[in-house]
Amino acid sequence: MLKLTALAAGSVATSGVAGAWTDANYSLEIAPYSLEVAPRRFIKTVAYNRQVPGPLLRLKENLPITIDIANNTRNNEIVHWHGLFLPSEIDGSMEEGTPHIPPSGHAKYTFTPQPAGFRWFHTHTMADKDMSKGLYSGQYGFLLVEPKDDPARYDREFFLELHDWNGQFLGVDDGAMDPVYDTSTINGKALGFGDPLRVKAGERVMMHLLNSSATDLHWVALAGHNFHVVALDGNPVPQQRTISMLRLAPAERVCAIVEMNNPGVWVLGEVRKHIQAAGMGIVVEYEGRHDKPQWRQPQRLDWNYMQFVSPESASTRDISVIEIPLRIEAKFMGHGAPDRWMINGRSFPDVESPLLKLGQRYRLIFDNRSQDDHPIHLHRHSFELRRIADGPELQGLVKDTVLVDSGKKTEVEFTANHSGPTLLHCHQQSHMDMGFMMVFKYA
Repeated sequence: MLKLTALAAGSVATSGVAGAWTDANYSLEIAPYSLEVAPRRFIKTVAYNRQVPGPLLRLKENLPITIDIANNTRNNEIVHWHGLFLPSEIDGSMEEGTPHIPPSGHAKYTFTPQPAGFRWFHTHTMADKDMSKGLYSGQYGFLLVEPKDDPARYDREFFLELHDWNGQFLGVDDGAMDPVYDTSTINGKALGFGDPLRVKAGERVMMHLLNSSATDLHWVALAGHNFHVVALDGNPVPQQRTISMLRLAPAERVCAIVEMNNPGVWVLGEVRKHIQAAGMGIVVEYEGRHDKPQWRQPQRLDWNYMQFVSPESASTRDISVIEIPLRIEAKFMGHGAPDRWMINGRSFPDVESPLLKLGQRYRLIFDNRSQDDHPIHLHRHSFELRRIADGPELQGLVKDTVLVDSGKKTEVEFTANHSGPTLLHCHQQSHMDMGFMMVFKYA
């Protein structure tokens, strides 16, 4: 009975022999791919189903599905279902116990997707300095879990992902491991290459944006228009806001409705000039308009989680919540060696494993004593943003990835309601590779 219960929640079968299962709802092939990011400019990478981004998976909340994955590469691979509440053995992290998929092997995942919202899937392998592996590659795709009742109060929707390519590590002699890139794209294409987003005047357009970059934050704007933000990381915000600019840390998602009320041909792109010049942009074209794409340069970067928390959401602290302090620091390993990232003075895999009690509420206190900002992701759970720096108590803003600013504290709370090993890590690939991870265990 226990085995059947586990399989109902989620299961994975793996095989080292190439072959096809015929009972899957979806199939993914991990294979080498040559991506044309601009005319006659190709990037050799690894992708899902020979496309970047991978196929959109539209799932129904609480409706079981099966996904068959074939690994046609020479490396072990694994697929993480980011933002879903899944058992550890299927979540897609070897640190939690999910089996890797061997070269020329298969895996078949069966699970019931929860919760509803805009999620995504991606590789969860280490890359170290290899820019062809991990999230430096093209292994990512959109995953939308549709609710049972979706009013769909919009006329059209687009899925847009931001990614950086051709990275190089600079300053390795002093321990730095943050790459710089020469190419940036939206949906795998540089600005001006590929089809525009075609819209009609008067439409309400839902835009689902994902930052799939291995390391970099991005700010985006749509010239001549504003974004009405309705969800962060796939979760409805307590206070919807209409703003001119979005910021997405690696792994963050934003869902925003844009009123198409300014006919013309416009650019949706990175606000910072050098990154847009590297290709991060896409043309938005109104029906019947064929003008030269227009861009209006914002004068400053503008974003704050606080704007999505309604004033009445402040509350007093629950004294039953157990606090878990997490001090974040970098350790210099000597000239020519990369830094090691540490949580409470220890670097993965030599880290503590806090013990959780099922049903207990916990507050994670991220104390960032480093000079870097960190997008921190908690697997298999969502958390509530409770405090930023020395600000007031917050309530209602639910995410699965939060950017913790350099030199500041950020506090989040979650309920331990999904038993099994649970990974916490920085979603910046180079930081994760250099030890910024820990695994929570349930009592």
